[in-house]
Amino acid sequence: MIITCAVALRFLPAGLALALLVAPAAAEKLADAQLQSFISGKRVYLAVPLGGEIPLTYRAGGVVDGSGEAVGLGKYMTPKDRGRWWVAGERLCQKWQQWYGGKTFCFTVTKLTGNKIKWVRDDGKSGVARLRQTSPNAP
Repeated sequence: MIITCAVALRFLPAGLALALLVAPAAAEKLADAQLQSFISGKRVYLAVPLGGEIPLTYRAGGVVDGSGEAVGLGKYMTPKDRGRWWVAGERLCQKWQQWYGGKTFCFTVTKLTGNKIKWVRDDGKSGVARLRQTSPNAP
């Protein structure tokens, strides 16, 4: 058993170095102007429990729209709402008119491979969402 641990420890630094080289390409935490330009003009599809998605559109002027166009079970859970969004350092913040009682929530956003992001809300809740560019002529 001592030989097995010694062998594993000998290769550990190489494994860590490889992980560090691969990690930045796979996930990138966004902040400040980079986060602002990344999220602006995007529709974010949040997965809901038991299937479906809720789309949120982050407009360039700081308006976020929960259009009520949810799919799957999400369409039964989500009325329409509108709010404001902004970036505060490393966090994307939003305040809805009705959802969450109008309370402000902020998130850290990590860009994943493909068209996915990981979000972690300031209360510890987290998830993965997919996104796409919205049409420039969208209201």
